[in-house]
Amino acid sequence: MRHSLGPLFRRATVGVLALAAVWAASSSPAAAPAAAPAPEAESLSFTERYRALQHGGIVRAANASITCRTAQSPSCPDAQAGGSGVNGDFDMYYVDVDRDPNTYNSSRAEVRLPNSSRVTYARLYWGGNLRVGEQKPPEDNGRVLIAEPGGQYKELLADTLVGHRVLDGMDAFQASADVTRLVREGGAGLYTVAQINIAMGRSTAGAWGGWTLVVAYENPAEPLRHLAVWDGFTPLRSGTGQDIRLPGLGFAAGAGGRAGLVTYNGDRGTTGDSLTVTNGQAETPLTNAANPRDDVLNSTISEPGADAARVPSYANNLGYDSDVFDLGSSLQQPGDEATFRIRSQQDAAWAGVLFVAVDARR
Repeated sequence: MRHSLGPLFRRATVGVLALAAVWAASSSPAAAPAAAPAPEAESLSFTERYRALQHGGIVRAANASITCRTAQSPSCPDAQAGGSGVNGDFDMYYVDVDRDPNTYNSSRAEVRLPNSSRVTYARLYWGGNLRVGEQKPPEDNGRVLIAEPGGQYKELLADTLVGHRVLDGMDAFQASADVTRLVREGGAGLYTVAQINIAMGRSTAGAWGGWTLVVAYENPAEPLRHLAVWDGFTPLRSGTGQDIRLPGLGFAAGAGGRAGLVTYNGDRGTTGDSLTVTNGQAETPLTNAANPRDDVLNSTISEPGADAARVPSYANNLGYDSDVFDLGSSLQQPGDEATFRIRSQQDAAWAGVLFVAVDARR
C-alpha cells in the first residue's frame, strides 16, 4: 500500500485527460503521455473559476475516500452511521468499492441532472492529508482516476495550481481539473474517483480526504440564474475566516438560490464553525438538518431534499465536508452582491470550494 503510485496509475489507466483537459484516448497504458506534476502553492486565495447567467443550475457529486477501520474499533460503525466520532479517534483505512486490484481507494457518487439539461461546465476537486500513520510523497497530488457512468478509468491531471501546505501536524492538499467534456458525454449517473493521494493510519490530526464534482447545467425549463464557482486553498483555524464576495449577481428581494461548500478536516461536535451570507446589513447563517449553525464543518455530505446516491454513503465522513444549502430567506433585500463567510473557531480545517446559484432579477 505504500509503494509509489506511478505503477498503479499506469496499470489502471486506459486513457488520459491532460493538463489542458484534452483527450488522449488510448487502450494501451504504454501510450499514455508523461506529464510533470502540476505546480504547487502553500495557500491559494479564493478566486472565481466559473461564472454564467443562464436558465439552469449547479449540482454536485461527492464522496469520501477514507474511513475508519471497523475491525480495529467497535465504535467505527456508529461513527459511520452518524455518531460523534472524529478521524483522530480511529485507525483510518481506504474506501475501495471498484473491485479493481490496481486501485487502493475508490468511491462513487451520483451526478443528478434534470431531464433535458446540457452541461456547460464541470470541475473535479480532490484532496486530503498526506501525513498520518504514514507519509505519502506529494508527487501524485495532481493525479487521480475518474470513470463516468458505465465507463472505464481515465487518468486525470490537475490543470491549475495545486494547494499544498504542511500545518498543524497535517500535510494537506487540494487539486482540481476541468472535466466538462467528460461529464457532458457521460451524462447523469454514478461517477467513480480513485487513487486520491492520501495517507492512512492514525494520528492526532487524523486521516481525511475525498472528492467533489461540481457541474453547471443549462435547462430552458428552469429559472434564469447567476451561477458562480469559486475555489482556493485556505486554512481555517483559531477564529480565522474566509470572506468570498460575489459581485454582479443582480437578484430581487427574496430571490431563491443555493450555495455549496467543500472543506477538509472539520470534526463533528467541535463547535464554532459557520457559513454565513451577508445581504445588505444582515448576516444570515446557512444551516440545514445535517449542519447545525455552529457546526457546519461536521463531516457531512448533504443537500436539500433527497441526497444523491453515494457508494458508500456514510453519514459521518470523518473529516470531509461537501454540503449544499438552500439560501432560503437570506436574500431579503434586492442587490447586486452577496458576501459568504466561512469561519472556524476550533477546527483546524481547510476551505476549498464555494459554488452559488441565485435566481436573477427579471
